[in-house]
Amino acid sequence: MQPRAGVPGVSRKQQLLKRHRRNKRLGLLAGVVALVGLAVVSWWWLPLLLLPLLWAGHEAWFADHLFYAPGEDYAYDFGEYTQQARASLEGGLLKAECALQGEETLILELRLKSSWVGRFLDPAVELLAGEQADRQTFERGVDGVRFLNLTGLAAPLQAGTLRLRGRHCRLQGQPRLWITPPVELQRRRVMVIAPHADDAELAAYGLYSQADETWVVTLTAGEIEAEHYQQMGLDKADAARLKGRLRAWDSIAVPRWAGVPESRCVQLGYFCLQLPAMQAAPEQPAASREAELADIRVFRQFNPFPLPADRDGAPTWNNLLADLRALLDMAKPEVLVMPHPQLDPHPDHICAQAAVLEALQGLAWQPETLLCYANHLHDNDRWPMGDSGDGVALPPQLSTGQAWAPCSLVLGLATQRDKAMALGMMHDLQPPAPFKRRLRRLLQRWLAGRKPSPYGENEFFRKAVRRHELFWRREL
Repeated sequence: MQPRAGVPGVSRKQQLLKRHRRNKRLGLLAGVVALVGLAVVSWWWLPLLLLPLLWAGHEAWFADHLFYAPGEDYAYDFGEYTQQARASLEGGLLKAECALQGEETLILELRLKSSWVGRFLDPAVELLAGEQADRQTFERGVDGVRFLNLTGLAAPLQAGTLRLRGRHCRLQGQPRLWITPPVELQRRRVMVIAPHADDAELAAYGLYSQADETWVVTLTAGEIEAEHYQQMGLDKADAARLKGRLRAWDSIAVPRWAGVPESRCVQLGYFCLQLPAMQAAPEQPAASREAELADIRVFRQFNPFPLPADRDGAPTWNNLLADLRALLDMAKPEVLVMPHPQLDPHPDHICAQAAVLEALQGLAWQPETLLCYANHLHDNDRWPMGDSGDGVALPPQLSTGQAWAPCSLVLGLATQRDKAMALGMMHDLQPPAPFKRRLRRLLQRWLAGRKPSPYGENEFFRKAVRRHELFWRREL
């Protein structure tokens, strides 16, 4: 995955991050002044003792990038596809007054209030139904409306045997159950749009591995930020080119692990973080920021067939649209899967979705269903919170905007493990984390009770290998 910058949604995130860092600096300055005051009154040894303890406490409990108050309510408009049903929570047992088939997406709206322990250890709601037990985690100090994902628990919910138990938090108020009818995927043609290699696997490995016919289309080579390869003795441009070639190979080869034929995996080879510049000037080429390249054909050598932009290799928005139109016309997907235009702030993700919708204009073939995903968020870098294998609650959204219906799939343990192995094959998730990040995670494990993922060191192993994959649905 690549950094966020350069578009309005991202500028908001950068402003939030800037404010967060400013507040931390002010807090640090206040702490230093207080410690100097202690030293002045002859307790010179106390600052030496407190400084490492304060730093360890900060890394364990206050290092998360959370750009909203845990006491704020989440707010969603699920639209006409999602219906509300009566539900009650008595003695910890959740009961619903509705008939369920079993494959619906089930979302439970309720209020959570953290205990004092939940300000230091992550609050969670445990969903207990025998072997189907699940756990979904929320912000420390949570005190507001949240949305649990009950997808896959229709049977115990219908039977009145689904028990909810707060861990470091209390469940309050009258719950509301939201039901979205299931989406048929196994007998439909699915195309996953991935701005970078690994986006398709992070968001939709379980989904695309279930479909009878899947296409995986990756838009960029993801060649920038190649410091790991510079350590091998390469200069910046050579390292970027090597990284781009490796990620281009990943985008073609890794979907084979899920049974997607090589003939349906395509790498378009445009340059990372240059999609916004291409969109702003559709006829103007946007060269790579780091690879000293202005020809996208370098990263298209593994493609199974030629595409329109192969004629000149120019990294332009018009070429991207021509490539996408050719692929859409060839594949005729019934289900399109792509980044969410509001929830995901990454500039390449926003432009990827915009490019596909623009490419669809005027085509004879139109897909039936649009599913959107969010691999990044504006306000919470840790979502989905909790551990590998846990369920995925709805992400933070503090005001209702455009109506989207939630659509969630359940991944069994075998599929989760296959997904983890697919992520492990991705070169961008293999380099070790920086020392400071590893130390922070160690302190969080000791002091805050957070467990590392058993599948890999990169944070996306924890965030993406889950009981659920979550999408947002719209009919086209």
